[in-house]
Amino acid sequence: MTSGKTRTGFNIVLLVVALAGLAAGIGLSLTGRIESARIAWAAGVLPVLVALVVEIVRSLLRREVGLDVVAALSMSAALVFGETLAAAVVALMYSGGTFLESFAEGRAQREMHDLLSRVPRTATRYRDGALDEIPLDEIVPGDLLLIRQGDVAPVDGTVESERAVLDQSAMTGESMPVRLMRGKEVMSGSTNAGEAFDLRASRRAAESTYAGIVRLVEDAQRSKAPMSRLADRYSILFLAVTVALAAAAWWTTGDPIRGVAVLVVATPCPLILAVPVALVAGLSRAARFGVLIKGAKPLEALAQARTLILDKTGTLTDGRPQIVSIETFATLSPAQVLYLAAAADQASKHPMAQAIVASARAQNMLLPVPTDIGEVPGEGVAARVDGHSVTVGGIDFVQRRVATAAPLKRSSDAGSALVAVAVDNQLAGLLVLADSPRQGAADFLSGIRRLGVGRILLATGDRRVVAEAVTKDLGLDAVHAELTPDQKVLLVLSERKNGPVMMVGDGVNDAPALAAADVGVAMGARGAAASAEAADVVLLVDDLGRLLAGLEVAIQSRRIAFQSVAAGIGLSVAGMIAAALGYLTPVQGSLLQEAIDVAVILNALRALRISPDGSQRTSVLPQPVEI
Repeated sequence: MTSGKTRTGFNIVLLVVALAGLAAGIGLSLTGRIESARIAWAAGVLPVLVALVVEIVRSLLRREVGLDVVAALSMSAALVFGETLAAAVVALMYSGGTFLESFAEGRAQREMHDLLSRVPRTATRYRDGALDEIPLDEIVPGDLLLIRQGDVAPVDGTVESERAVLDQSAMTGESMPVRLMRGKEVMSGSTNAGEAFDLRASRRAAESTYAGIVRLVEDAQRSKAPMSRLADRYSILFLAVTVALAAAAWWTTGDPIRGVAVLVVATPCPLILAVPVALVAGLSRAARFGVLIKGAKPLEALAQARTLILDKTGTLTDGRPQIVSIETFATLSPAQVLYLAAAADQASKHPMAQAIVASARAQNMLLPVPTDIGEVPGEGVAARVDGHSVTVGGIDFVQRRVATAAPLKRSSDAGSALVAVAVDNQLAGLLVLADSPRQGAADFLSGIRRLGVGRILLATGDRRVVAEAVTKDLGLDAVHAELTPDQKVLLVLSERKNGPVMMVGDGVNDAPALAAADVGVAMGARGAAASAEAADVVLLVDDLGRLLAGLEVAIQSRRIAFQSVAAGIGLSVAGMIAAALGYLTPVQGSLLQEAIDVAVILNALRALRISPDGSQRTSVLPQPVEI
C-alpha cells in the first residue's frame, strides 16, 4: 500500500506541473507574450516527458515494449516542430490519465485494504483464573479467549457462551449480524457486534481462515492483468501502424504538422489505462460479495469458463451428515432419543457423532456430561447419561449390547447411514443421517447455465450409487464416480476440448484438479488449506451461490474492459485518419484524445458498481439469523 501511495503522490506532482505549465502558457498567450507562453508550455511538458522516458527505459530493460512509446513520440514531435500547446495538452492528458489510473486502483482496492487493516495484533486469554493479553502467535488450539464487544475474532473457534452476535460483513458480504449459539463455529476476522463472549480456539492464528485470506489478498494485489500483457504484446504493431500513418501524412503533404497531429491523436491511453482499471475494480467488487479472486488473470479465466466440474462432498453437498429422520421403538420420543444419543456422542470425534451432537445443539438442547465412557473406534460409543446406560453406533455394534429377540434389519437409501440407539439395554431408536445436496443447489446450477456454462459434471471419489442418488434431480451432464485425484486431473484435461474448465472442490484430494483447471474454485471457509492454495478463486463462505455473484462480476468486468478498449481505440483511429487528412490540428487532436481518455476511464470505473443478481439472495437479511 505504501508504494501505491508513493506512486499516486508522484502522479499528482506531474499532473500539477503539467496543469500549471498549460495554464501559465494560456495566460501569457492572452497577453500577447507568445514566446514566453511557449516556454511555459514546454516547461510543463518536460518533467512529464522525462518521467515517461524513464518508465520506457525500465520497460525495455525488462524486455517489454509498452504503448506509452506513442505518447513519448507525440510529445517529443510536438516540441520539435514548435507545437508546444499541443505537447502541453498531451502532457496533461497523459499525467491526468496515470493519476486517474492510480486513483481508480486505490479506490478499487479499498475493500481489500480494509480487510488487511483489520488484522488483530493481540488476544485476551483466560489463564489460571485471570485474563492475559497475549500476541496472536501464542494462541494454541483449546485456549479459551474473551472476545469483547467490537473485537475482531483473532482465530477460528467455537462459541463457548450461550450465544454470540457477529458482524461477518468484511468476510462474507452479509449486511446483517448473525447470531451463533453455543458450539457453533466462528470464522476469524468476524467482528463481535453484541455482548462479550467466550471463544474456544480451534486453530492457531497463522492457520485460521482470516490469516489465509489475508495472504491470498496480498497475492491478488500483486497480479498483472492478462489484457494488459496482451496490449503490450501488440504494442509494436500499433506503434508501427501509427508511425507509418504519421509518416505517410507528412510524406504525401510535405507538412510535418500532419504527422504530429496523427501522433497526438494516437496516444493509446484507453488501452493502457482502461483495462487494468476495469479488472482491478472487478476484483474488488467480487471480494465485496465474499469471492476472493487471486488476480486479473483468474478473473478473465472465470469469465470465459464453459465447463463446470464439481466435487461432491463439501462442495455440491454440505459435507457434514445431518439427521433427516428419527425412528423410535420404545416409549421415548424422538427428541428424547436425540438428547440421550447426543449426550453420549460428545465423547466421540467420529463425524457421525459430531453431526448428532450438532443437531441436538441446534435445537438448543443442554447436553449433560457423559460418564463411564467406552468407545470402539469406528463402531460406536457406550456411556451413562442422567443415570441411563446409553449405547450409540452401528446396528451390529448396538445389537450385540442389547437384549432383543430378533436382529434388527434396516436398509438405508443410497447416500444415507443408520445409527442405532439403545437405552438401558433396550433398542430405543434409529437415527437416519444423510449428506444431501446443499440448499439451493438446483438454483445454483440453473444460474450457472444462464451465465454461459454449457456443461456441468460431477467428479467424486465416492461410490457411484451414492453419487447418482445425490445428483438424480440436478440435471447434470455427466457423473464420474470412484475417481482418484489423478483421474480427476485427467477429467479436467479431457474436458478442455469443450472450452475453458472451472473446477470447484474443497478437499486435499481436489488440489491437483484445481491447479490443472483453467480456473480452480475452493470452498475456503471449511475447505483444506491445500485446495485454497491451489485454487484461483476462494469462496469465503461455504455457499455455492457466492460463485454465481463472482462469475457475474467477472463477466461484466471483462465486458466493460473490452467496451472501453473498443470504443477508445475506435475513436482514436478515426481521429488519426481525420488528422492525416488535415481535418484536425495537433491541438484539436490532443483535446479530442483527452475527451476519449476521460470517457473510457469513467466507463471502466462502472465495474465498481456491478450488482450481480446472484448476490441478492444472501446479501439482504431482515434480522440476525439464529443458527
